[in-house]
Amino acid sequence: DGAPPYAADCDTPPVAAWGSHRCATPPLVKVGTWNVNGIRKRSTEVLSWIDREEPDVVCLQETKAAIGQVPQHIVDVAGYHCHWHGHAGYSGVALMLRHKAFAEAPTWVHPPFDMETRIAVAEVGTSAGTLVIGSVYGPNGGKDYGAKIEFWKQLVLWAAELKEHDKHLVLAGDFNIARLPIDVHPALRKEMIGQSNEERTLFEQFLSHGLVDVHRRVDPDNDRLFTWWAPWRNMRQRNMGWRLDYVAASTALVDEHVHCGAYRDFGTSDHGPVIAHLRDTPSAA
Repeated sequence: DGAPPYAADCDTPPVAAWGSHRCATPPLVKVGTWNVNGIRKRSTEVLSWIDREEPDVVCLQETKAAIGQVPQHIVDVAGYHCHWHGHAGYSGVALMLRHKAFAEAPTWVHPPFDMETRIAVAEVGTSAGTLVIGSVYGPNGGKDYGAKIEFWKQLVLWAAELKEHDKHLVLAGDFNIARLPIDVHPALRKEMIGQSNEERTLFEQFLSHGLVDVHRRVDPDNDRLFTWWAPWRNMRQRNMGWRLDYVAASTALVDEHVHCGAYRDFGTSDHGPVIAHLRDTPSAA
């Protein structure tokens, strides 16, 4: 529909340098992530979002569909390498890389700690090193808190291993943890799953392996920066929510030109999309 990438529904103010989908210098890669809460119900919304934003990387979570259940018109989105990883009715992720940014078809992999089809990854070679791009749907923990903690422990070890091998990670998705107290509306802050010290410690350990929470890097003091709202009592309209959706990126992909925005007013999922612009190649060490 010709809408600019930072429309009125964005909860992060736009940076003046971004007047279009692309910034002339330096080249940037546009990463979009969205927990769609059921791809069969929202496939048309997702296609509209992709058409409008033209992300170079599309990460979807909670698709709730095996490959045979994904609507045919979105299984292979024109102009994208597409990978669907899910099963019927629960969890599931998708990862899409735009041909214009990633000409060669990537190899899709799932780390050994993947459970319940929660993470899909592509490795992409660049002139300045290997990019590891992933879409993740972290466990909620309400039914099996121990499994959530184990998933995060393995995620931390994986991030450390990638850094040790000089690979640059971009992991986007629904992490199902509010990283900081500021990431929850003041009226909703309490000791509970998703806000526990144990979970937050693991999140910080994950970031300690050369990673940046991009949204907080560019908008550190916004205490109304949320991406999920409970579907009752007009919580979304009142912006009483949690920040659960993230783009975590290697420090080599984050500089003064990056931007990140959340879109509270787009779509009918209980999550809003998040879009970040990152360096297209890692900076020199």
